[in-house]
Amino acid sequence: MQIHSLTQRLKRKPTKRIGRGGKRGTYSGSGEKGQRKRSGHRIRPAERDIVLKFPKLRGHRNKSRRGYTNVLNVRDLAAFVKLLGGGTITKEALLEKRIVRSITDLVKVLGDGEITVAVTVKGIPVSKQARAKIVKAGGKVE
Repeated sequence: MQIHSLTQRLKRKPTKRIGRGGKRGTYSGSGEKGQRKRSGHRIRPAERDIVLKFPKLRGHRNKSRRGYTNVLNVRDLAAFVKLLGGGTITKEALLEKRIVRSITDLVKVLGDGEITVAVTVKGIPVSKQARAKIVKAGGKVE
């Protein structure tokens, strides 16, 4: 027995050589050009693209929107009492008469002008000047 006469018991299965002709053409199932054909390709996960689309936390554009701020001045309160048909001003009453757009909108009574009518303001924030003028006219702030 000589070394050139030795043979294997099991035949070796040849490994598939991709992209070198053969039954699947020159591309052998990997397609033409592009990232997916290249060796060592890595496709970016979709989550990263989604995160990039979110607005960042900087700047005035990303502040939370709390609704519209409505200002009621003391000089307007007497007219609102006539419009509402009573001496009590509440957020619900302002919503019914469409002075406020929604119940979540912010409303504040400020002290611009004078008042002579006794008015009760309930459940609405009032500035110090407005509070003093309402109390002086005989009204209440609750």
